[in-house]
Amino acid sequence: MIKIKINNSEFLVKPGISVLEACKYVGITIPRFCYHETLSVAGNCRMCLVEIANTPKPVSSCTFPIMKDMQIYVDTPLVKKARENVVESLLLNHPLDCPICDQGGECDLQDQTKTWGSDYSRFFFNKRGVEDKDCGPLIKTIMTRCIHCTRCVRFGSEVAGVDYLGTLNRGTSTEIGSYVSKMFNSEISGNVIDLCPVGALTSKPYAFKARPWELKSNESIDTTDSTGSNIYVNFKETEIVRILPKNNSKINGSIISDKARFSYDSVKNQRLVKLYDNTDKNGFKQINWIKAFEILDSLIGESSTNKVTFLTNEETDFESLHILKLIENSYPDKIRVRSIDGGSNSSNYYENSSLNRISDLDKTSEVCFLLSTNIRMESAILNTKIRRKVISEIFDVFSLGQHFNSSFKTNFINLNIDSILRLLEGKSEASKLFLKHKNPVFLIGESFKKRLGDGLNIVNFIKQIVPSSIVLDIEKSCNSKGSKFLNIKNISSNDIKETNVFVTVNLPDNSEVRNILNNSGKRTVWLNSNGSDFSKKVDLLIPTANSFESEDIYVNLEQRPQKTLKSLTAIGDSRSIKQIFLSLYPKVDNSLFTASSNFFNFTKEIVNNPSLFENINKKFAFSRIESQKSYISKYPLKSVLEDIYQNGKSVQSSTVMAKCSYQLREHFNNFKNND
Repeated sequence: MIKIKINNSEFLVKPGISVLEACKYVGITIPRFCYHETLSVAGNCRMCLVEIANTPKPVSSCTFPIMKDMQIYVDTPLVKKARENVVESLLLNHPLDCPICDQGGECDLQDQTKTWGSDYSRFFFNKRGVEDKDCGPLIKTIMTRCIHCTRCVRFGSEVAGVDYLGTLNRGTSTEIGSYVSKMFNSEISGNVIDLCPVGALTSKPYAFKARPWELKSNESIDTTDSTGSNIYVNFKETEIVRILPKNNSKINGSIISDKARFSYDSVKNQRLVKLYDNTDKNGFKQINWIKAFEILDSLIGESSTNKVTFLTNEETDFESLHILKLIENSYPDKIRVRSIDGGSNSSNYYENSSLNRISDLDKTSEVCFLLSTNIRMESAILNTKIRRKVISEIFDVFSLGQHFNSSFKTNFINLNIDSILRLLEGKSEASKLFLKHKNPVFLIGESFKKRLGDGLNIVNFIKQIVPSSIVLDIEKSCNSKGSKFLNIKNISSNDIKETNVFVTVNLPDNSEVRNILNNSGKRTVWLNSNGSDFSKKVDLLIPTANSFESEDIYVNLEQRPQKTLKSLTAIGDSRSIKQIFLSLYPKVDNSLFTASSNFFNFTKEIVNNPSLFENINKKFAFSRIESQKSYISKYPLKSVLEDIYQNGKSVQSSTVMAKCSYQLREHFNNFKNND
């Protein structure tokens, strides 16, 4: 620690930081536009000017380093006049359209103009206009408002890895724009909206929807992938109008993916709000909950003799899955719980699976292996953490699988499963790549586990060879870890044959679900928050609440249980899945569900102590099973996810995500219709 003086008061601060950071740490606010904690220092807005003893003129505090016994003055008349002149120069060409600007009410330029600006202007010429840019369906641009802080430029090149925006021209003709007119093709492009201190870059779906002071805010988590990013849900009356990131240094920092930010319109699209009966196959008839429970009791209730299969997926919350397992254990002869999501059923739980160990704070890791995963698509937040390590230090990344468009330097080794297992066993020349490192990082994709099957617990296999390695399963769904923890088995052909009634729980309408239900010819109960074409063929339609309308628990890829908070009231006859099941099977022990907080503590306890569940598989296979040497093991590996904008049930119902997917595919279409 070194001693400095700020406004004649002595402080002890860390060495090697800037004057602005030192003032921030001691509680003194210095205005700025271009400086941001997560980006490199540009020093081009000059708003953070301060006066330092023995210097001839004010200096920018974001670029000036701290020195011992330095004397800093942040509110002298010279500093105030300098800041006033900076604000005046920024307003020379800035339009006076605050009443129609979506940034109004939370604009840094508004706030700092009122605090540091002047009450008059000396500019009497015509203002300069700048042409707006087309960034795609997510970002709205009004570039005349831009103050050239270059936050968006630095975010694209440093964090997103996409050099989409840049500085064009010089002097009074300077403007921010794209060199080539195209879509901002990044899975985290929406974060430039939060970074922009003015109204130059705003959310296109949010345009003219509401003002900040009209909104209510609630904390929740992202359920579009397995990262579990923390978010703020802003809603006006009964409608969600935008989603913002909540800063969490342990998970997502201050950024979220575009799926988490813009897919909220799926809440109202194709929404089921009423109960419908079609058991007589004469057309759907609207019914009430009393009639619905009578039908459910005859089909799948305690007195029914039907063989029932609850068909779910890994997007269903942990509480509902746990209730289903309790029901299955209470009625083992007639009820089964199965999942449509493939992959290994073995639960790979280990102690060091933390995102912090992969962040740029951990300097012990020097190499990373991607096992059949497109990390950019499957976990956008984790991809940014790896990119930060790659560009800031010596960190090599090897991808064992098919080539994909990576945002950082990646060495692609297109191997099949047989070659990868030989590499891990030390029988390959490339084995020295990870054997010579102390803490290698292994990120295992879902497609790799699907191809490998249940014969080998790959996580324990790697941990036995390199005990200090850092291993993470990259799952595509928000509760994949919770589903595997509860040992929800995948559906088989025998399950389909022995089933009389299928109860679909929170399933998307895709080819896999249609193949199972159409070919079986069995009665089907559709529990879902959204309708689809296939739902027109089922016997009973039951609307359910989504993650914004109920308090649900999800376990992310590092086995961290997190809870969504209720932001909206359920629409129509919608009820939560767990409420429906507990009402239908009252004899099931529901003592854990009397209070959601009690079950949340229970979830944390069992996740931190996997031995509480008897079905946790921790066996280690010291040698490969010979039956795995099949023809398919010779095929190259590829990621399980191809289109980030169409992954999962909630995302598929979003019109904004559909527009993004269309524009992304149109970009690679060589036969575009120009009419």
